[in-house]
Amino acid sequence: MDQRPTRKGKTLPAPARAFIILVALCGCASVWYGLANWTPGDPLQFLVYAMMALLTSVWKVALPGMHGTISANFVYVLLGIVDLGLGETLIVGVLSVFFQCTWKTKTRTNISKILFNVTSGACAIVCAHAVFYWQFLETIRMQEPIRLCLAAVVYFLANTGSIAIVIGLSEKRSIAGIWRTCYFWSFPYYLVGAACAESLRLMNYLMGWQTTLVILPIIYFIYRSYSLYMARLKTEKDQVETQRKHAEEMACLHLRTIEALALAIEAKDQTTHDHLRRVQIYCLEIARELGLDDNTKQALVAASLLHDIGKLAVPEHIISKPGKLTPEEFEKMKIHPIVGAEILERVQFPYPVAPIVRSHHEKWNGTGYPDGLKGEEIPMGARILSAVDCLDALASDRQYRRALPLEEAMAVVRRESGRSFDPLVVDILARHYHEWEPKARVQQLDWFRLSTDVKVERGMEPASGYELSSPPPRIAEKERPVEFLDRIAEARQEAQTLYEMAQDLVNSLSLHETLSVMAVRLKRLVPHDTFAVFIRDGKEVVCEFAMGDESRLFSSLRIPMGQGLSGWVVENKSPILNGNPSVEPGYLNDRTKFTLMRAALAVPLQTASGIVGSLGLYSAQKDAFSKDHLRILQAISSKLAQSIEIYLRLQRAEGDATTDFLTGLPNARSLFLHLQHTLEELKGQRRAMSILVCDLDGFKAVNDNHGHLAGNRLLQAVAATVQRSCRATDYAARMGGDEFVVVLPDVGAQEADAFAVRLRAAVEETVTAMGIQDVSMSVGISQYPVHGKEPEQLLEEADRRMYMDKQVRKAGVQQELIQLMQTLNPVPLPRVHGG
Repeated sequence: MDQRPTRKGKTLPAPARAFIILVALCGCASVWYGLANWTPGDPLQFLVYAMMALLTSVWKVALPGMHGTISANFVYVLLGIVDLGLGETLIVGVLSVFFQCTWKTKTRTNISKILFNVTSGACAIVCAHAVFYWQFLETIRMQEPIRLCLAAVVYFLANTGSIAIVIGLSEKRSIAGIWRTCYFWSFPYYLVGAACAESLRLMNYLMGWQTTLVILPIIYFIYRSYSLYMARLKTEKDQVETQRKHAEEMACLHLRTIEALALAIEAKDQTTHDHLRRVQIYCLEIARELGLDDNTKQALVAASLLHDIGKLAVPEHIISKPGKLTPEEFEKMKIHPIVGAEILERVQFPYPVAPIVRSHHEKWNGTGYPDGLKGEEIPMGARILSAVDCLDALASDRQYRRALPLEEAMAVVRRESGRSFDPLVVDILARHYHEWEPKARVQQLDWFRLSTDVKVERGMEPASGYELSSPPPRIAEKERPVEFLDRIAEARQEAQTLYEMAQDLVNSLSLHETLSVMAVRLKRLVPHDTFAVFIRDGKEVVCEFAMGDESRLFSSLRIPMGQGLSGWVVENKSPILNGNPSVEPGYLNDRTKFTLMRAALAVPLQTASGIVGSLGLYSAQKDAFSKDHLRILQAISSKLAQSIEIYLRLQRAEGDATTDFLTGLPNARSLFLHLQHTLEELKGQRRAMSILVCDLDGFKAVNDNHGHLAGNRLLQAVAATVQRSCRATDYAARMGGDEFVVVLPDVGAQEADAFAVRLRAAVEETVTAMGIQDVSMSVGISQYPVHGKEPEQLLEEADRRMYMDKQVRKAGVQQELIQLMQTLNPVPLPRVHGG
């Protein structure tokens, strides 16, 4: 084996030089000893072995992962130990190693390395020869093949061990580790070489040493196969190297992505500029102190830059608020770790960035957000980031306070150790923050800054124009007196119209009638083509009233909050002047529908209770509305908002009067009104109708055993089941308590009985799914007109039949219990005699 123990251009340390000199002296002494004790044999055999060894030395392959080669010459060294004398074997081995080191080498090898390889080979040959001819092994009658294997092992250890020692001494690495990693894999080849040498020796014994020449093609075939194998390994290694470079390029891309996202945060919040760089430096230093792995360090580098990226989803007025946040504003601010983690999950970093960002506001005692993690549940990266982030926030200027001195800020962080922050992290931070601060300040000077203060001179106006009121027409000087009088008249007309609209809003309870009158009156003050009022309904704004050229188009709109023109006005509680109305019909999801309107004026409708909707005027003329028009709408918006709020309250009150609050079904009052109306329609017609009165058996036990909340949930589930079981034309209501009524128009007795069976089974399935036992449903059915023609008669008859059904079902259960007891206890029960 040929090995280059040092890299070019490096000076060997003194221990390595001393070891090389020692090996060289031992090798020279070994060669001298062998030559001094030369025992001549067959010179032709010696020459053939020497030529074969030299030839196999030329057939060498490079070792993977190191500067060295290996050949099959050691086979003839082992064969020489058996068939030749020590001196002859040394000559064969030394020449073959010399040829291996110098023949067609890719780099020029210096004399010292050649000397080391040759002399270490000589030492290995002497050691192997001594083991093979050890008298002790012959005394114990150890077979020759085993002795040859031992000699091969010693030759392998002496040869590779000396190389590992000099590399370890020169590079200050573990000698055992180098030997294990770089050379131990070749041990089987030496054993195979020993087997080949023993096979050749046996052939020589049987047929003469000339048969050694026969093995040469076999050795060449092995060399060629191994060369191809090593070439394939090199190709695979090159592919791995290419993949490694690609991975490094991807890592650089991730880093650039991180920096770009950090710049996006800076563009949103200028106060985070120096904050990000200081946090990054501190986090990385703490990670090094804790001995964290490279993945966690890389994740911390990214998270320290991106932990506030979720603030892109927080309104700017909250971020830049110069005072304390309200509870509502803080609720909005608390979403930024979640949003930040969701954004970063899309980047798919090769290290855990998102969990650190999500948890960087968690506290050690579990009182943080968003997940309430505590102690070791919090990722280590997040524990580091939270402490450093707090220290930097206290030591930096913010909108709501001036920066604290770094020592005072550190004192605050210390006080929170064990409550908000990991004590271990705080301890490291407290011991080293003075060392890290100068490094952080230097890094801040190198941080790239966005050109947010540059004024762009080019660009006269946006393509859609500015939001400007219509410019007043230019008139001649002689017309001004007329304009003056017109202005007075317009002001009186405006005041009168506003007064009339205010009276209409106060005196009328019919919203649509009021809005119709308002649209007509308002058109005199603010010319428009379409009038529309939108009302907030959860997360949408719905057109409640529309009047004008495209009223049918606008009346079908349902627009998500914050989107479109009206949704934006309601979300932001701000008016829009001469907006683009073409965005509104886009929410109809019908490409064939579009508007011809070209300008829109919209104002929010707001009361003391909050935003209720918006009022919008639309015109087919571009930029049709002025600031005076906006002022007029704002003047009436509060009164209109109050009227809409009253209207919505009345609607809710009417719904509450006819709807059961718990189940959402119609209540008893609504049921009687429905029955009266239906029976009026059925008079004089030969049509049937069935009424079912349903009652839950065992419901009181649910309240007693599980509580009233469980009982309420059961009633809601049963109500939903009853509603699902009905047709679109049927009518289900809750009478009160655990009693329900179902009205089935055009249903006879048989169909009603079948419906009752299906309903009872569906209810029992629902009850079982909720984990509640011993609850069933009793049903009574009455028929129109057989059992009556008035609501009270039909309900009374169905109620009576329901109680009969309840008694029958109860008796059936008791009979089943008696039969069960008799089955368990065959002794007949005693009769009870009357009298």
